[in-house]
Amino acid sequence: TETNILYKQSDIPQVTELMWYLNCLTPYPMLANAHSFKDKAEQLSDVNAGLFTYPVLMAADIILYDAEIVPVGKDQIQHLEITRDIANKFNYLFGDTFIIPESKTDTNNMIIPGTDGRKMSKSYNNTINIFANEKLLKKQIMSIVTDSKNLEDPKDPKTCNIFQLYKLIASESQTKELMTKYQKGGYGYGHAKNALLELILNKYKSIRNEFKILVENPRDVEFELRKGAEKAKEVANSVLNKVKSNLGLV
Repeated sequence: TETNILYKQSDIPQVTELMWYLNCLTPYPMLANAHSFKDKAEQLSDVNAGLFTYPVLMAADIILYDAEIVPVGKDQIQHLEITRDIANKFNYLFGDTFIIPESKTDTNNMIIPGTDGRKMSKSYNNTINIFANEKLLKKQIMSIVTDSKNLEDPKDPKTCNIFQLYKLIASESQTKELMTKYQKGGYGYGHAKNALLELILNKYKSIRNEFKILVENPRDVEFELRKGAEKAKEVANSVLNKVKSNLGLV
């Protein structure tokens, strides 16, 4: 918390105010082309205004804090491009107001597979929670979808969801060792799942313990979030006042 500002978005109402100003200059076709909308466009009865304008909320949540670099996954690049377009349009119409953020993407880890093989997402309920208790963590890992190869069959690590998750957090030597076991055969997916479980428990042992302590002391967490919110509000108010001034509202 000394290096980073942690806060609850709901504690910063300025982001909602900025979202409304940005909504008023964001064209319909831009939002209709957003992945978050297009993924559900075939069932418009399931689409609400919040989902449709979600990219604008994301834009407000970025440019409200003068963000210069935004780490994003491949599936979020479009949202950042929308953010840049909105910020550039505002600057063009109302004068220099926002910093135009740049994206930073880790090309080695573009999309993390979930337990069902699709991209990992809470909305798909296919995540692995490294902070879950060991029983639940094991249940999540054991649910990873695999092909039907037998124990003795050689296996292709490139097409295995377990291996793809393992190599994200394993050392180079650990990854090579598991790859060898896959290719030799006589090594089942159950073995690989247990290896992934053991890796997570060992690699994240200290932060799992820290997480447990924080969960058991929610007042400490709330205190830090309130402190973070005050710091975030200082930046947010500075940017929002500039926005309102350039719009002629103050």
